[in-house]
Amino acid sequence: MSRLVFATRNRGKLAELSELVEPLGLEVISAAELGAPDVEEDGATFEQNAAKKAREVSAAVGLPALADDSGLVVNALAGAPGVHSARFAGPEATDADNNRLLLERLQGVAKDLRGAHFVCAMAFADPGGAQGQAVEVARGECHGVILEAPRGEGGFGYDPLFWVPDQGRTFAELGASVKNTISHRAMAMGRMQSFLRRYFR
Repeated sequence: MSRLVFATRNRGKLAELSELVEPLGLEVISAAELGAPDVEEDGATFEQNAAKKAREVSAAVGLPALADDSGLVVNALAGAPGVHSARFAGPEATDADNNRLLLERLQGVAKDLRGAHFVCAMAFADPGGAQGQAVEVARGECHGVILEAPRGEGGFGYDPLFWVPDQGRTFAELGASVKNTISHRAMAMGRMQSFLRRYFR
């Protein structure tokens, strides 16, 4: 069985990615399990950050690596928090801190102006294998609205504030089985799966 390293230390992301890649029959290992170094996310785009993480983690552990960089893009905030989503309220910010700051920034903004979308850029690298220095990148988006107060106990990050109109619920209320079919991460993984099937056949 082929082995694939997920270049993330975020448990929520790891759980979602593990479920999404399960149909491919790959042995999944987290970067943390292998002692891979943290990679600084200093790119200007989600794609740049994902590609950098995948390339550096793969080179460090000697295995193919899949990385994602994802975040929330809020129209009324000119695209913020964007690539800074995980550290919106500071380098050591918790999910609660980030959600609190987001609500503060959107205070007084009308519901019809609170549109937002989650973005996921997923990147695969295997510099020591057939992929060489090339990096395969896929992108997914999920559109919704930012509520004025959190709803739901599931998910992570901004999920309790992200309302999906088609579902009538927030990401935190959907449950993993539904979220993993409509989320930005699911969309990116769907586009990446055909490449991975060819690569690991």
